[in-house]
Amino acid sequence: MKNDSFFCKQYKKAYLELSNGIILEGRAIGADVTVSGEMVFNTGMLGYSEAMTDPSYLGQILVFSFCLIGNYGIPFPENRDFFSSQGHESSSIKTQGIIVSDIYDWCHHHDGGISLDDWMKMQGVPGIAGIDTRYLVQIIRKSGNLWGRIVSEGAKPQDKSKFDFLKNFKDGEYVEPSKYNLMSSVSTKERQIMGKGYKRVAVVDCGAKWNIMRMIIGRGCEVEVLPWDMDFSTVKCDGWVISNGPGDPKNTGDLVERVKKDILNSNKPILGICLGHQILALASGAKTKRLSHGHRSHNQPVFSLPNKKAYMSSQNHRYAVEKSSIQPGWKLWFENANDDSVEGLKHKTKPFMSVQFHPEASSGPNDTSWIMDKLVELL
Repeated sequence: MKNDSFFCKQYKKAYLELSNGIILEGRAIGADVTVSGEMVFNTGMLGYSEAMTDPSYLGQILVFSFCLIGNYGIPFPENRDFFSSQGHESSSIKTQGIIVSDIYDWCHHHDGGISLDDWMKMQGVPGIAGIDTRYLVQIIRKSGNLWGRIVSEGAKPQDKSKFDFLKNFKDGEYVEPSKYNLMSSVSTKERQIMGKGYKRVAVVDCGAKWNIMRMIIGRGCEVEVLPWDMDFSTVKCDGWVISNGPGDPKNTGDLVERVKKDILNSNKPILGICLGHQILALASGAKTKRLSHGHRSHNQPVFSLPNKKAYMSSQNHRYAVEKSSIQPGWKLWFENANDDSVEGLKHKTKPFMSVQFHPEASSGPNDTSWIMDKLVELL
């Protein structure tokens, strides 16, 4: 029998204070810290460690709508290399906090590891359990733009040195991450070479998930990971990936201009993923918009065009390319089956392509992993 102390464990009350005035009560989990962020949700039944370490969730409080989170623990990354850290998409948790209906306190991971609660404490990230997350999801969907605070009695303020963008906020304010350029908080500071291969792919790190690099290396290529703000004209490569990342694509400094000048003009194969798709679209002259409802799940259906073949995709974004703004020379490649939003673009004559979803998945379905094969073929 498990430790009986679990059943008499005393939990501290915690409150989720929403910007629309609603306050929800639950029990505190994770670190004893007060945080604020944009309220978003994910409907996935698993993949919680991948989601929490996905840099695209930076500055957000992530609600898991599934009823039980944490039942297979967290694969522990300490003393492991980049390739063996499966279950992690960056070196740390990027969400401000999480909200769950219920959390499993023990670890049953096949590869060792620790419990979700212990991992959050180690990383200084708070959360709340015991909230009706399906009700909360309905609130988020109806509100459109919603921010929240996780507050518990005696909790410490968040360490604002953890991410650069947090320095813009005072204690007690609602954090609106998309108001700021988030690139410096998620991008590598130095150029890094990974793997070995006959071709080199340069990855512009806007908050790249590790599985992007794993998949490229696994297809026999060398990867050079680049800081978002470096001079791309100095890079020698056979092709480019502009990665996923957080925030508003229009709020990325001069990145769009440098992509247009140094990457589009290189005429080498390009793949834009998620935020990278939006940045590539802006560089081509298209426009982006904020969606009334973001796409964050493992079950977003997309159609490839013109044959309208269906794929299930993993997605995590709030912004999208405006279909009416697609420029001459470019064509619609993928379309969302639910709301007809733009899910991918392709150049008519040059080896440029981009997708709004995640072909590298992790977590989610691998239906569109063939897009990574297509990139390597174009090299």
